[in-house]
Amino acid sequence: MNAVNEAQTNGELVWHKSTYSSGEGGECVEVAVACGAVHVRDSKQAGQAGSVLRVGSAAWSALLEAM
Repeated sequence: MNAVNEAQTNGELVWHKSTYSSGEGGECVEVAVACGAVHVRDSKQAGQAGSVLRVGSAAWSALLEAM
Protein backbone atom coordinates (compact mmCIF):
# COMPACT_ATOMS: atom_id res chain seq x y z
CA MET A 1 0.00 0.00 0.00
CA ASN A 2 1.41 3.36 -0.92
CA ALA A 3 0.53 6.34 1.28
CA VAL A 4 0.26 9.50 -0.79
CA ASN A 5 -0.16 12.98 0.67
CA GLU A 6 -3.86 13.68 0.37
CA ALA A 7 -5.61 16.80 1.56
CA GLN A 8 -8.64 16.52 3.76
CA THR A 9 -11.87 17.44 2.03
CA ASN A 10 -13.97 19.90 4.04
CA GLY A 11 -12.31 18.68 7.23
CA GLU A 12 -13.14 15.04 6.48
CA LEU A 13 -10.63 12.32 5.75
CA VAL A 14 -10.33 10.94 2.23
CA TRP A 15 -10.28 7.13 2.55
CA HIS A 16 -8.53 4.75 0.13
CA LYS A 17 -9.11 1.01 0.06
CA SER A 18 -6.04 -1.20 -0.02
CA THR A 19 -5.23 -2.75 -3.39
CA TYR A 20 -4.74 -5.98 -1.43
CA SER A 21 -8.39 -5.98 -0.32
CA SER A 22 -10.68 -8.19 -2.35
CA GLY A 23 -13.89 -6.85 -3.84
CA GLU A 24 -15.79 -9.69 -2.18
CA GLY A 25 -15.76 -8.10 1.28
CA GLY A 26 -14.36 -9.55 4.44
CA GLU A 27 -10.81 -8.20 4.23
CA CYS A 28 -11.09 -4.50 3.50
CA VAL A 29 -8.50 -2.15 4.94
CA GLU A 30 -8.71 1.57 4.23
CA VAL A 31 -6.24 4.36 4.93
CA ALA A 32 -6.54 8.14 5.01
CA VAL A 33 -3.54 10.47 5.11
CA ALA A 34 -3.80 13.66 7.16
CA CYS A 35 -1.23 16.17 8.32
CA GLY A 36 1.30 14.24 10.41
CA ALA A 37 -0.65 10.97 10.61
CA VAL A 38 -2.12 8.04 8.73
CA HIS A 39 -5.51 6.71 9.77
CA VAL A 40 -6.30 3.02 9.28
CA ARG A 41 -9.69 1.33 9.53
CA ASP A 42 -11.52 -1.86 8.69
CA SER A 43 -14.15 -0.82 6.16
CA LYS A 44 -16.68 -3.15 7.80
CA GLN A 45 -16.31 -1.08 10.99
CA ALA A 46 -16.36 2.35 9.30
CA GLY A 47 -18.28 4.91 11.30
CA GLN A 48 -18.15 3.00 14.57
CA ALA A 49 -16.64 4.75 17.57
CA GLY A 50 -13.06 3.68 18.18
CA SER A 51 -12.76 1.94 14.83
CA VAL A 52 -9.88 4.05 13.48
CA LEU A 53 -6.21 3.55 14.32
CA ARG A 54 -4.11 6.74 14.05
CA VAL A 55 -0.42 6.15 13.26
CA GLY A 56 2.24 8.87 13.17
CA SER A 57 3.83 9.54 9.77
CA ALA A 58 7.28 8.37 10.88
CA ALA A 59 5.89 5.10 12.25
CA TRP A 60 3.87 4.54 9.06
CA SER A 61 6.95 5.13 6.91
CA ALA A 62 8.94 2.67 9.03
CA LEU A 63 6.18 0.07 8.63
CA LEU A 64 6.16 0.48 4.85
CA GLU A 65 9.94 0.22 4.66
CA ALA A 66 9.85 -2.99 6.71
CA MET A 67 7.37 -4.64 4.34
